[in-house]
Amino acid sequence: MNAGTEPLPGETKLRTPSASVLDQLTTIGFAVLIAVGIRAFVIEPFRIPSESMLPTLLVGDHLFVNKFLYGARIPFTDLRLPALREPRRGDVVVFEVARQEGAIYPADRYPDLPRDRFVKRIVGVPGDTIEVSGRTVKIDGVPLDRKLLDPAFVAPTGHPLRHGVEVLDGRPHSVLEEPAASLRDHAPTRIEPGRYFMMGDNRDHSNDSRSWGTVRFEEFKGPAFVLYWSWDWNGSWGELLRPATWWSLFSEKMRWERIGDAIQ
Repeated sequence: MNAGTEPLPGETKLRTPSASVLDQLTTIGFAVLIAVGIRAFVIEPFRIPSESMLPTLLVGDHLFVNKFLYGARIPFTDLRLPALREPRRGDVVVFEVARQEGAIYPADRYPDLPRDRFVKRIVGVPGDTIEVSGRTVKIDGVPLDRKLLDPAFVAPTGHPLRHGVEVLDGRPHSVLEEPAASLRDHAPTRIEPGRYFMMGDNRDHSNDSRSWGTVRFEEFKGPAFVLYWSWDWNGSWGELLRPATWWSLFSEKMRWERIGDAIQ
């Protein structure tokens, strides 16, 4: 090769090891930035840890949250990108709450407390007057259409629950009731601007707006829209390293039929 910096026709310019490493690090850096950007502005994973959304969502379901539909929040700020639409009654939404020693609070009203993520269904939007009387939810004094189904839903614990269908703005969804549970009435309450009334589909086993109040829009992560993984597994990740558990996981614990399901 000539002493100059440009190779002659037919020659290959040699690359130093340091240049090759730098190229690899640059590629990895771009990949990390793309992954972070997708998580921040497009989709984010979430795992269902409790039975509060049975039968719609099962413990061990893994879902994706659509972060751009309501307008993705810019990290470390309360600013959001333009939304495609407003939250609607019936949307299943992942959002943040404040927690302290088992008690739940609206995150914006207790900003100094640690935060946790919940998933519930929007039942009331700003301006609605919400009332829960016995088993009936009323919006502006009008009861939601609701009917019971047969057979009963059997919870993972083996406990039977009454199974029904409730309709929100023409969108049906399943609900469960505990026949022996005490009724949880909620006096008529008008929802403030920018806030939402959230309820779990497993009505008598859900810690929701009936107990701790409404959720501010800014705490919404986004609506849940699809299941990408589902298994009946409560063990530690360390146990997954044991080959003896693999056959049980993939032959008995996996819910293959749920993977790819849209969340209604």
